[in-house]
Amino acid sequence: MKFEKLRFSLTRIWLIAIAAAYFTVILNFSFWRYILTHIEIEDFQTLLFVCSMPFLLFILLAAIFNIILLPYITKPLLGLLLIISSTANYMMYKYSIYIDSDMIRNVFETNSREAFDLITLGLLAWVLMLGILPAIALFFIKIEYKPFFKELQRGTFVLLVCFSTTAVLAFAFYKDYASFGRNNREVRKLINPANHIYALVRYFQIEALAKRQFMRLDENAKLVPFEDPYPTVFVLVLGETARALNFSLGGYEKETNPQLSKQDMAYFKEVFSCGTATAVSVPCMFSHMSASKFNNNDAAFTENVMDLLKQSGYNIIWLENDDGCKGVCNRVYTENMVKTNNPKYCNGEYCIDEALIDGFEDRLKQITKNTVIVLHTMGSHGPTYYKRYPNKFKVFKPTCDTADLSKCSREAIINTYDNTILYTDFIISSVIDSLKKFPELESGLLYLSDHGESLGENNIYLHGFPYKIAPTEQKEVPMALWMSENMKKYDHVDYECIKNEAQNNKYSHDNLFHTMLGILEVKTEKYDPKLDVITPCRLRPLPQ
Repeated sequence: MKFEKLRFSLTRIWLIAIAAAYFTVILNFSFWRYILTHIEIEDFQTLLFVCSMPFLLFILLAAIFNIILLPYITKPLLGLLLIISSTANYMMYKYSIYIDSDMIRNVFETNSREAFDLITLGLLAWVLMLGILPAIALFFIKIEYKPFFKELQRGTFVLLVCFSTTAVLAFAFYKDYASFGRNNREVRKLINPANHIYALVRYFQIEALAKRQFMRLDENAKLVPFEDPYPTVFVLVLGETARALNFSLGGYEKETNPQLSKQDMAYFKEVFSCGTATAVSVPCMFSHMSASKFNNNDAAFTENVMDLLKQSGYNIIWLENDDGCKGVCNRVYTENMVKTNNPKYCNGEYCIDEALIDGFEDRLKQITKNTVIVLHTMGSHGPTYYKRYPNKFKVFKPTCDTADLSKCSREAIINTYDNTILYTDFIISSVIDSLKKFPELESGLLYLSDHGESLGENNIYLHGFPYKIAPTEQKEVPMALWMSENMKKYDHVDYECIKNEAQNNKYSHDNLFHTMLGILEVKTEKYDPKLDVITPCRLRPLPQ
C-alpha cells in the first residue's frame, strides 16, 4: 500500500511529451553547444530561427518516441534509452565527438581495456544523475493505456500534429534551415537519441550487406627482384594516434624526435590519413582501394597488401600491441603482445611498446629469407596518454595522469601526449639501430600513423570525427622512411632524391599499398607506380 501511494499515473502520450522535453533540454547539451557556436544572431529573423529550434527538436523527438515506444514496452525501452543517451551525451559533450555508423563500429570493436580507459568518475556521475535516476523514476509511473485501436488513433493523431507543426516551421524558416542544414550536415549526428538509433540501424544494415564471397586480388602476383646477394627484411611500424603536428621532424617546436633526428630519415612533410579512427584507417591503408572508394565491408572480404606479399614468398610476422589489426593480419602469422604478457612491459591488460622490440635482434639473427615485420604500436592512444610510456620518458611537464581530460589543463594534456611521441621516437630509432647491426641483410623501415588526434583545438579532443569535417589534427599524420646502404644500392634508389621529394609533395594512406609493393619488388597488376613514393627516385626501373 505504501508503495502504491508513491506511484502516479500518466497516459502514454503525456509520458512521451515529458520524455521528449527531457531529451530536448537535458540530453542534447552537445547539440545546443554546436548551435550557439555556429550561429551568429545578427538580426531579429535569426533570433526567431534559433528560438524555433527547441520546438522543432521537441517535435522530432516526440514523433520518434511515438513510433518506437510501443504500448507495454514503453518503460523498459525508454529506461534503456535514458542510460545509453546520457552516456552518449557525456561523450559528445566532453570530447566533441559525433555519432555515426563508424563510431558504432568503433564501439563494437572496442575491447575491455579501451572501454575501461574511458570510464571516469565524471562519466559515472553524469550517467547516474541524467540517465539511471530518471530510469528508476520511470518505475514509479503507472502508464494508463487505452484499448488498442484507441491508442493507435491517439498515436496517429500525435504524428499528424508533429508533421503539420514541422511543416509550418519549415515554411516559416525554410531559407534558414536549408542554409544551415546545407552548411552543417554533421549537426544531425549530435541529435540524441536519433543519432545512435539511426547509426545502430545503419551499422547492422551495412554488416548484413557484407555477406559475400572472399575476393583474391591477383593470383599471379610474384616476386621479381633485382639481383641481390642478401635477404630483404623490411619493418613497417604502424603508428597509433600520432599526429604530424607534434613531430619535431616536421617542424614542431618541442624536441619530440631527438633520436630519429640523428638517423638518416626521409620525413614526409604532408601526409593525410584515409580515416580518423583505427577501425577505418587500418583496413583502408593496407587496401588496394583509394580512400575515396574505400568501404570497410568490401575490405573485410578482399585481400590486402599483406596477402600479396605472403603470396609472393615473403615471410610475414605481425606483432600486435594495439587493439587488433582490424582484419588486416587475419591470414598472416601474428603474435599478440598482451597475450604474450612479457612481465617487463605488460600488466595483463596492456603493454607499452617496448614489448614489440624485446628480443628483436634475436629475430633478425634467424632471418634467412625475405621477411616483412609489422610492429603495430599502442603509440599515443588516448585518453590515457600517461599509460603509453615508462616514467623515464616523462620529460615534458606538467602531465595529465588521468583519463578525465577535463581535470587537466590543455598544457598538461599536450605535454603528456608529447611524451608518447618521444617514446615512439625511441621505439623506431631502436629498431633502426638493431637493423644496422646486420649488414648481411638488405633492410629498411617505414613508419606511418593510422590517424591523428585533437588536443583541445576548438575544444575538440580525441579522434573519430566524420572525415569531411574532421580537423586537420585528426587527419594529418607522420610518415618516415629509413633505408640501409644495401637497400639503397641493390634497389637502385637515389635516397637524397626521396628526402627531397618527401619535403615537397603531398601524400596519403593511398601510397602505402603501392610503395610496399614497389620497395619489395612484387609484380602485380594491382601495383600503380604513380602512387609509389619511390618511383621518381629509382635509378633503374623495377624488373619485369
